[in-house]
Amino acid sequence: MAATSQIMQNGSVAGAAVHPLSPRRRRWLEPHRLLGHVLALRWIALALIIVGWFVYYPIIDNFFVSTTNQDIFTGEVMHVGLENYRRLADDRVVLTALWNNTAYALLSILFQVFGAFCLAAIVEALRSARWRNFWRAVYFVPSAISTTVTGLLFYFIYQPNIGILDGLLTGLGLEQWSRVWLGDPSTAIYAIIAMSQWQGFGYSTLLFTIAIQKIPQELYDAARMDGAGPLRQLWNITFPLTREMTGMMIIVTITGAFQVFNEVMVMTGGGPNNSSQVLGTWLYQQGFIQNDMGYAAAIASVVFAVTMLAASAQLWLTRRRRVLV
Repeated sequence: MAATSQIMQNGSVAGAAVHPLSPRRRRWLEPHRLLGHVLALRWIALALIIVGWFVYYPIIDNFFVSTTNQDIFTGEVMHVGLENYRRLADDRVVLTALWNNTAYALLSILFQVFGAFCLAAIVEALRSARWRNFWRAVYFVPSAISTTVTGLLFYFIYQPNIGILDGLLTGLGLEQWSRVWLGDPSTAIYAIIAMSQWQGFGYSTLLFTIAIQKIPQELYDAARMDGAGPLRQLWNITFPLTREMTGMMIIVTITGAFQVFNEVMVMTGGGPNNSSQVLGTWLYQQGFIQNDMGYAAAIASVVFAVTMLAASAQLWLTRRRRVLV
């Protein structure tokens, strides 16, 4: 017993060092605490099962499907390895779709993030609460309209003969700017993006309005006493203290831009000549029209990878630059 005590005090057994448990770990391993941790798993087990089955399992299964050629009508499956991913590099439509999604994301960040932030700051700067509520409602109304309805509305606005847009340009003497907006490969995707910005602009503005309202008014009062004007207050107070909302909106905007589907399908279906294809519509056509599920799954993997990388990068930047009030 004395020898054993001496060994334990020296912290070694047969020449091997024994690292004692930290007080925090010892408390965690106490029988009653350990039992409590195990019982607590009951409350999150169902949530873990649901998330695992409906979120993570489809992601993993999609990767395995992307390594096959499947026929959804006969059920025939043939494993092809990474051949579908090699096809992506040679598919000109995929490159067009990737560019269209990127343009969609960049323009959405410009208008639905930074443009909406500026508009929210202007609305919140109004002295009359009645006018602030009025303009919030006005800008939010388009967001309450269905995407399909909005797409059909702009489809008629862009019509070359009866459309409001070309009629307005003609009335202003700008006939040279009139064109078949959805039938011209150089303007089709940008006409769709314009429609999407019109619909989503108000919702983003409302979110930034909520973020601005959470900023303590005392900061603005102190800034005015120090002689700071509206622009200085916007740059030094409003923008830093809404950085987390800005980061979240950038993530939502990028992921939404790479998942866009309804707008393109309603207005152009990817035409003319695949000029307005996005990854979502090309995935749909390959999987459900061309019956090439393996290739469609490979496109879906690209969408997942791009959105995951963009979201991870933005979260990392947001956490590094977090501002606490």
